[in-house]
Parts: sequence; structure tokens; C-alpha cells
Amino acid sequence: MKFGTKAIHAGIEPDPSTGAIMTPIYQTSTYVQKSPGDHKGYEYSRTHNPTRTQLQNALAALENGKHGLCFASGMAAIDAVIKMLVPGDEVISTNDLYGGSYRIFTKIFQNYGIKFHFVNMADLGKVEALVNKNTKMIWVETPTNPLLNIIDIKGCAEIAKKHDLILVADNTFATPYLQTPLDLGADIVMHSLTKYMGGHSDVVMGALIMKSDELRERLAFIQNACGGTPGPQDCFLVLRGLKTLHLRMERHCQNGRKIAEYLRSHAKVEKVFWPGFEDHNNHKVAKEQMNDFGGMISFVLKGDKVEDATHVLEKLKFFALAESLGGVESLCGHPATMTHASIPREDRMKAGLSDSLIRLSVGVEDAEDLIADLEQAIG
Repeated sequence: MKFGTKAIHAGIEPDPSTGAIMTPIYQTSTYVQKSPGDHKGYEYSRTHNPTRTQLQNALAALENGKHGLCFASGMAAIDAVIKMLVPGDEVISTNDLYGGSYRIFTKIFQNYGIKFHFVNMADLGKVEALVNKNTKMIWVETPTNPLLNIIDIKGCAEIAKKHDLILVADNTFATPYLQTPLDLGADIVMHSLTKYMGGHSDVVMGALIMKSDELRERLAFIQNACGGTPGPQDCFLVLRGLKTLHLRMERHCQNGRKIAEYLRSHAKVEKVFWPGFEDHNNHKVAKEQMNDFGGMISFVLKGDKVEDATHVLEKLKFFALAESLGGVESLCGHPATMTHASIPREDRMKAGLSDSLIRLSVGVEDAEDLIADLEQAIG
């Protein structure tokens, strides 16, 4: 089954009671039982909900997995994964990481005795050098947020398998339209469904997808026991979004390429971060593990002055200055003060994330209008 057909049909069944082609919103907290323990597979909506079940099945199909689990946010999904660990365990992750992931790792779980290492994962030798008897997990984010660095998932999977580690891949930026980490050896795929998967900036949700029955059992227990589950209305919205994922991602990629090339040719732009450029860090790996290069772009103006970046961000019109990404509308952001403000400045600078870096989430508008917007803002 091709991806577009899968996005519309896979994992989705018409409603058995009415034949409704769109999954109903089962807005209920509980379910009537015929007799104690004799029910139709649903007891309480924190544990199971039919709308959520359909979404979880669809996500598993898109990622070529076996099981999907949905959470109230991407952070709740991350929280569930790290809760599989115990004090003394260690995790290796990238030094160019989404600020929210860094925050929950260092400000929450580090307090419970879990140790995190942040390293340039473009160099797999540095990754393996950190593995020791306490290492239990490798956390990959690729392309990274916001420098769009590319990490070799297959290479990390080889290290994880060699040392019996769990490999988790944050696939938020790429989506299964561009890459399927489970096929490359990852054990768990994590998504902020808020972004491209929902695609319309109207829902907050996260997900985990895996092939392993054992991992599903452990994570489903945490999902239910800790209660970080989404409501049926939000699940319905993401189910709707998935049906146009392939169409939207195609346009995101087309527009992303045009805008990346425009910015690179601009006299006032110093550097553009976009994995489609042949000289981009690990472009060869990106070409091998991705089907295209996405609609996320970061850039720095010549002079690298914060006030110049602020001026551009304030002047942009079609690129709305807002948190988040992956919606049909274009967004712009200033990672140092917005998405990555929780990372100490010294650590940001070491990773190459300057105070003047601008991040763009290129939407599906007409590329010519987006380029004109950038032109008037940059000057």
C-alpha cells in the first residue's frame, strides 16, 4: 500500500454500529458492562477509548509499527518513556535537542537519579564512547531542532543492539512521510502530534509507536497508571489531519526547498540550515534515510546580531511569530528566547545555536508570497 492510501485507510475501520466512515467522537468517560468484567473491550476512558484506539492503530500503520499509544502531549509521551528507567540508569542524547526534551531530562528526571549525556550524535564514535554498564537508552532527534542536524538512525541502532539498549527516535520534524525509524532499527518512535501529524495548529497531543509487544505492555501500563491520555475530540482532530498528511508534506517540502535556496542566495544571510543542501552536516545520511528534506529551515543573518533578527521577526507577516511548527500556516520563531530558552546559553552556544538564529516552519501557502514576505522583512 502506498503512503497516501495508507494515510487515508490504514488502521481505520468504519464505525461498526452505524457504518460512519469518519470515526465518531466517543465523548464518554465510562462504559456499561453486562456483568462485572463482562464488557465490550472498554471499561474507562483513561484506559481505552474507541476514538483513541482508531488513532493509535492509524499511527502504528503509518510508522510500519505494530502498536501505537497516544498521550495528552508530546512531553507526556516523553515522560512515559523515561519512566521505564530507574535511578542509576543513563541516557545518551544529542546536544542539539528540543528545549522541552532537555528540560524534562535535566530538571525533572535528573532529580530522580537518571543521568543524561548530551553529545554531537553526528559522530557515532562519540555516542559509543559514552556507553557504559549503566547506559539503558539512546534518544535520537533527527532532523534536530533547531539546527536540522542529521543523525544516522541505522548507525545508532547498531550501537543500541550491540549493547542491548533501547533506541528512541523523535520523528516529529520528519513524520513517517519522510522517514520511518522503526524500519531503520529504532525500538520506539515518538511524535509531537501537535505538529505535522495534526497539521492544523488546533490540537496538542503526543504518541509512541513500537513493534515490540513487551515495550507496548510496559508503556501502556504507564499510560493508564499515570493518566496522561488525550480526549476523544483531540484524537478525532488528529485522525482528520492524518488523511492529508501526504499532501501537506509534499507541499511543505516543495516550499521548503524554494525558501532555503532563496535565503542562501540572499546577500544579508550568513548561513542557512537545511538538510537538502549537499554541504549540510550529514547530508549523505539524510539522503539515504529520508524521502525528502522537509519544511523546517533555520538561518542566521550576517553580523549575527540579535537586534537584526528581532527586527526581521517583527516585520514578517505571513510567517507568524509563534511557538510550535508543522501547521498549514507558516511560522517563525526565535529559539534562544522561545523553544530553547530552558537550555543554558552556554550549552546553546556550544551546540551552535546562536542568540540570533531564526527558525522557520514553512507552511503550504504559495511560495512566491512567502519569499516576498521574507524579502520585505530582511530588506
